[in-house]
Amino acid sequence: MTYRGRSQFSLLTHLAGDEEQVEVFSELGAVESWLAAERALARAQAEHGVISEADADAVARAAVVGTLDLDALWATARTVGYPILGLVRQISAALPDGPDGRVHYGATTQDVMDTGLALQMARSVAALDRRLGQVGDALASRVVEHARTVMAARTHAQQAVPTTFGATLGTLLAQFTRQRARLAQAVPRIAVVSLFGAGGTAAALGPRSAAIRASMARELGLAHTDVPWHVDRDGVAEFGWLCTTITATCARLARNVVDLSRTEIGEVFEPFESHRGASSTMPQKVNPISSEIVIGLTGAAGALVSSLARAQEAGHERSAGEWQTEWQVVPQLAVLAGSALTETLTVVRGMRVDADRMRANLEQDGGSVMAEAWMISLAAVMGREHAHDLVYEASARARRANRALADVLPEVADERGRRDLLPDPPLTADDYLGEAVRIADAAVSGWSATTALDLAVAPPAELAR
Repeated sequence: MTYRGRSQFSLLTHLAGDEEQVEVFSELGAVESWLAAERALARAQAEHGVISEADADAVARAAVVGTLDLDALWATARTVGYPILGLVRQISAALPDGPDGRVHYGATTQDVMDTGLALQMARSVAALDRRLGQVGDALASRVVEHARTVMAARTHAQQAVPTTFGATLGTLLAQFTRQRARLAQAVPRIAVVSLFGAGGTAAALGPRSAAIRASMARELGLAHTDVPWHVDRDGVAEFGWLCTTITATCARLARNVVDLSRTEIGEVFEPFESHRGASSTMPQKVNPISSEIVIGLTGAAGALVSSLARAQEAGHERSAGEWQTEWQVVPQLAVLAGSALTETLTVVRGMRVDADRMRANLEQDGGSVMAEAWMISLAAVMGREHAHDLVYEASARARRANRALADVLPEVADERGRRDLLPDPPLTADDYLGEAVRIADAAVSGWSATTALDLAVAPPAELAR
């Protein structure tokens, strides 16, 4: 990653920062998005006769990164409070008399910055979707691979009933499927042009303002609107929430990996290579470093996204400080989401699964993971409550005596005159998987039905560095 000058150092994103998201929301990424808005505005105005084609072409040629003195731009921005006045004056200074007076014609600062932000969010969503596609494809392969790999389902951190690892991963795959759908559904609400002038009425743009705005949107590949959104920040907040909830889905997978890689469980592990996850003092350690990073990314995202509700408080026709909250938070949320997906992809692709340990762990606690299976079997002939009491007593007795439930259950049933009701042969985990295999299949089918986003957002120009 390349940064101009000094930049804040974040160890979390320095170790795991998604370079594509960093690029979209970098200094040059932001400046180029504003320049793209100015170029599109000039071309749209030329299309509708507000300025000449020659002037529009001149503006478009001048509105490039290479024209700008970025140090001077930021010096002006610190004085003004916003960067667009300095941006427009530098573009104008590169033009001869005539075209210089046609730059930013009828627009306001927030029009350019919000249109630029819409471009950045659209590019960010496209990048998130691509990464989601990679994660989903890799996870789907794992679901297929382990559709019949029997393990203990866990509730309240304790063994509950038998399931399969494929079914467990399938619920996560279904989440990623829904996240991909949410991204696609959100695009028309977040990738929206802004061109409504000083007070949101577009008066300075003249009688062809709506047509100019539609042409500008088409030029940039953004959605068109006839209602200003200078202070309507629900679209930006939705983008932030999408980033956060995607990160949280990654964290759910990461948490499972951390838990299942515990020494006492030892069922699932992160990919391994020499010194990956090593300790500086304990030579035996192989820490789940990618999963830990994802969990950390999610904690940060959850805290940041709450501030976007405050940004939605902006009143009247322009905010008085609420907008600035987005400048700090939105880029960070995008980088956190992209980084979480990148680390998750590493985990899923290289995940090590010990199916034998999963099977062996079913016998922990005397095989009481089969208690519900025994109860349901008996309930059909003696009623649920009587069956529950019988198996409860057998489970408690087996735990006290450190014996297997399957050995104690016949004794308790015999005491109650119910021995003849026990199934023969005894139930096994493979007998009580319910819809586990079907769940895995359904999750894969659901993912397979998703399609990648096909955004028509104008690509950024070649950045001059």
